[in-house]
Amino acid sequence: MVTGLSFPTGAGWFLVLPDTDAVAALAARARSDGVRELPHASGRPWLMGRWPAHALTTAQCGTVQLAVLGQHAVTEEEAARAARAGSPEAAEDRARTWPGSHHLIASWGGRTLVRGTVTGVRSVFAARAPRAAGAHLVSDRADILAALTDAELDERRLAVQLLSPGILHPLTIQTVWRGVDVVPGDRRVLLDRDGRLRTSRCWTPPPADLPLAEGARLVRDRLADAVAVRIAGRELVSADLGGVDSTAVVATAARAGAKTVAYTAAVHDVLGDDVTYARRTVAELDTVEHHVVPATEVPLTFDRVDALDDELDTPSPYAVNRHRRMLIVERAAERGSPLHLSGMGGDELFSGASAHVHGLLPRHPRTAWRLARGFTTRHRWSRRTALAQLLDRRSYGSWLELIARDLTRPQPDLSVPLFDWGIPPRLPPWATGRAVDAVRDLLREQAAHAEPLSAGHGGHRELVTLRALARFARHVQQMSEPLGVTFAAPYYDDLLVEAALAVRPQDRVTPWRYKPLIEEAMRGIVPEAARRRTTKAHAAFEEETGLRRHRASLLALWEDSRLRELGLVDVAALRDWCLRPLAADLESALLHPTVGCEVWLRARERNRGPVGPTATDTGGITA
Repeated sequence: MVTGLSFPTGAGWFLVLPDTDAVAALAARARSDGVRELPHASGRPWLMGRWPAHALTTAQCGTVQLAVLGQHAVTEEEAARAARAGSPEAAEDRARTWPGSHHLIASWGGRTLVRGTVTGVRSVFAARAPRAAGAHLVSDRADILAALTDAELDERRLAVQLLSPGILHPLTIQTVWRGVDVVPGDRRVLLDRDGRLRTSRCWTPPPADLPLAEGARLVRDRLADAVAVRIAGRELVSADLGGVDSTAVVATAARAGAKTVAYTAAVHDVLGDDVTYARRTVAELDTVEHHVVPATEVPLTFDRVDALDDELDTPSPYAVNRHRRMLIVERAAERGSPLHLSGMGGDELFSGASAHVHGLLPRHPRTAWRLARGFTTRHRWSRRTALAQLLDRRSYGSWLELIARDLTRPQPDLSVPLFDWGIPPRLPPWATGRAVDAVRDLLREQAAHAEPLSAGHGGHRELVTLRALARFARHVQQMSEPLGVTFAAPYYDDLLVEAALAVRPQDRVTPWRYKPLIEEAMRGIVPEAARRRTTKAHAAFEEETGLRRHRASLLALWEDSRLRELGLVDVAALRDWCLRPLAADLESALLHPTVGCEVWLRARERNRGPVGPTATDTGGITA
């Protein structure tokens, strides 16, 4: 069957089509060997793609059809009860109680609903179908929509990807493809009978009013459920075993009876104690098979960056550590594991944001000042700057205006307090004037009407961080699928996120305890020798040594640079930066987004042919 399209090899994806003949030609283009297809009640194509059979549960009640796709244990009976709930919204309410991480897709009376997850680890993308009278297509991969709609690269949006340390909300709703947009995780997609798209809010942060003890019980139960749905029916699973968060996942899986193969990657830092704590943990867990990967066998940062060819749907700063991250997944695949559990997301959930102090100040001033003094002392922050941030009541939009103005200033050092709306991102010194102007214009376009993700600085920062880092979990999943391994990050599950955010911030975010919420939640689950751990391994040596050892690979990226061809980077300035000795925390890290973009452009060119900009716009999402 000829389609004229090249979809990712070995990767899962899905495409949702509206119940209209206007997209019939696009459905025909999407058909190829290995593509599964489910119809609307009308018989028109509804759900197409590639996914493992165990990932999909479907149900039908009259003309209402429901599909649950992802990491879950939803039975056909449970899905059928949801389909009989009376409306898609009622079905969605039932689906919210299902543990795991999944997309919900519904078809009823010619209309279609699609919902992902709050953090975006199960993302939803939308694009207007060309020559289809306003009809839209929906997918879980941006590149699928770009291929089907002939969307071209938008160099202005690509320039945003150069920001460090991360992309700002709401620029996160724009992909690098013109006309292909992200549906925020707190919104659902609704397609009418003609395929016209609107979104509506389907999630808000929970009230943060639970005391620590009650919240810890809820987190323990939610983590147990999240792990249980993933290990069900599997003879063996694998897992990272490193810090506090991955230890909690491993212990939860082991206590549930799963045969778990755990891997701990050693680091060169003599103060790195992951291996020590991992061995203490497995000594008390009978069902864990433990493997320590010596530091000398773990790839360094920037390893072989000039030869990466993963088919990711968006650029990823994770490219610089691709081989470090994937070494353990590759070994798990060789061991025969079909599922790899990770502690990704735990830092964001359980360390929390000290910026909650800003919101506590008007309501609980004594508590806020006590916490502020504690954070300022512990991190040796400037008291004057801390006070200025705490008293600053500017709106999020006004803060974005300042970011747009200061895009080319040096990055703030690590002594700057964290009570503001966020860490001010910067463009690197090698960004061209064209790139700077593009990002500044896009920021200012958004600033006039931008709203934070939560009313307070702390809640906003936590949700922004969860969303930003959840995309790394998406990328690891996309890299793991060709190996036959499902990558699972339970801490990004909606129910776990809600449980953690429901705890009073003054209880779970404190300068005097390390991750108190997960520590309390794991009482009786994680062995005591590891439960009270307060240390975290760092990889500064791997970063700085990796730059020196793999400098030739890094410099090779800038020969015939695709980013230079697009007018976004000054290669001379970039090469000069790469030739210097760089500090890991700020200077070297500034390279990560740029490397991610260059690697992504080259990989797409090898796999699909050149990508380039276009002057046309096919429209975007309307709320």
